[in-house]
Parts: sequence; C-alpha cells; structure tokens
Amino acid sequence: MPWFVKIEAGRVHKPTFDQYVPAHTAYVQELINKGHKAKTGYWVQRGGGMMLFEAASMDEALAIVAADPLVQNDCVSYKLYEWQIVME
Repeated sequence: MPWFVKIEAGRVHKPTFDQYVPAHTAYVQELINKGHKAKTGYWVQRGGGMMLFEAASMDEALAIVAADPLVQNDCVSYKLYEWQIVME
C-alpha cells in the first residue's frame, strides 16, 4: 500500500488544541489496529506536526485525514502528500 504524509500546522491556542489530543491519539491507534501503520508526532523546534500512514489510494487517505479529530475540530491546517519510498 502507498504511504501518505499529512504535514500540519496548528490553528488554535494550545489549551484548545490539547483538549482534542486524546481523541486524536485514540484515532491514530484505531488506524494502527486497522493496518494503516500510522505514526504521529510534532516538531520540537517549530510547532505543528506530521502523521504518516498507509492507505490504498489518495481518496482513502483524504477520508482518513478528514476523520482525524484535529482536522474535524479545525485545530490544524494541513497538506497531504503521497510519499514514494525509494529505499527501506
């Protein structure tokens, strides 16, 4: 399956953002349980973050991102890319 990368930037103040982090981490765990090999994290130096995951297509990747609680609650803006791995 192809890999996808969601690069995100925060849109809200940290207290608002933080209230949705538990739902986001539960959602990522659900993706892992479904076989999407999801990983999520944040940039230490500059705010924002990234989520990597596998999906069958860009359409499925868009649906996965749209269901993320951070996106649903307008906590982040993002760009979604298909990542072509050239070496593992």
